[in-house]
Amino acid sequence: MSSSFLPNTSLQVTPDHHIKLVDAPVNSPGKGEVLLQIKATGVCGSDIHFWKTGRIGELIFHGDCIIGHEAAGVVLKCGEGVSHPKPGDRVAVEPGVPCHNCFLCDDGRYNLCADVQFAGVYPYAGTIQRYKVHPARWLHKLPEKISFAEGALLEPLSVAMRGIEIAQLQLGRSVVVCGAGPIGLITAAAARASGAHPIAITDLDESRLNFAREFLPSALPYKIDTTLDAQGNAKAIRALFGEGEYQAPDRVLECTGVESSVCTAAYTARRGGVVVVIGVGKAFMNNLPFMHLSLAEIDLKFINRYRDTWPPAIACLDGGLLNLKPLVSHRFPLEQAKDALELCADPKRPSIKVLIVDEVDATLNSQ
Repeated sequence: MSSSFLPNTSLQVTPDHHIKLVDAPVNSPGKGEVLLQIKATGVCGSDIHFWKTGRIGELIFHGDCIIGHEAAGVVLKCGEGVSHPKPGDRVAVEPGVPCHNCFLCDDGRYNLCADVQFAGVYPYAGTIQRYKVHPARWLHKLPEKISFAEGALLEPLSVAMRGIEIAQLQLGRSVVVCGAGPIGLITAAAARASGAHPIAITDLDESRLNFAREFLPSALPYKIDTTLDAQGNAKAIRALFGEGEYQAPDRVLECTGVESSVCTAAYTARRGGVVVVIGVGKAFMNNLPFMHLSLAEIDLKFINRYRDTWPPAIACLDGGLLNLKPLVSHRFPLEQAKDALELCADPKRPSIKVLIVDEVDATLNSQ
């Protein structure tokens, strides 16, 4: 495209587990597409996972790929046939583009499409770059009161909303959220907004639990005791809710994907309860308490991303039902994107949600 564009600085992961800043090409939007300037991208645990291991399950990095998928930006140019959004519109990016042709897409379950083109998953370029082409159909206009930073948080909020939908939360029903990272904190806040009560939140990290106490004062924090096994920690978590099987938590939302945490979740839910695994874990788990789940008729459920969540998620933020602004602990300019990932990957440097932002006004350079 025109040389009037600024360099398209991008953060790429390599198959040999390196990250690098590269000037990527600026592509022209095709039919049904728009060209965006990405203004904010949140760093996700999956980005770190792809960097460090090169894969998540069957999703494997076979080559260099721009990462990032929690994003919001501004429309610079529209391709053929695009009447909405328009240049200058502020939008949130729904990163998964399904095939629209398979039986799952036809059934409305597009999050399960096997041929989805998901931003930041090899070979599909992600959002940690200045300019990105994306189908207009998968962009959602932001109300004026929602910032680009909050727009980027709509993606993890969508993950939480999908987990809550699968768990079928009800007013006054007890919930445990395993993990006080960004997804766990957003899930706990969304569960509270959905009417769940009481809510406990667990983590190994005292600093994250301290943050959870401030972010959601009504939550019951529990620090996982590494000297106890899954059953021991589950017993202690249950005690937060009172005595007796009926007082045990009805729903458990597991947001870490760590095997020991999934096992703890299985023992924490009351008989006949539901455990929803939201977190991303290793390909195989060998120690799940199968017969406990079976004999107690505990439903073990899973989610794969989300579907139809952006409009209600936007409504939640626009209407003040949720305030996710306090989650943003760090901001890095696009040119320091490597530093952002290195911070997120370092357990000795506490962070909650790290954003990579591009505050340069590239609009005029697109003319």
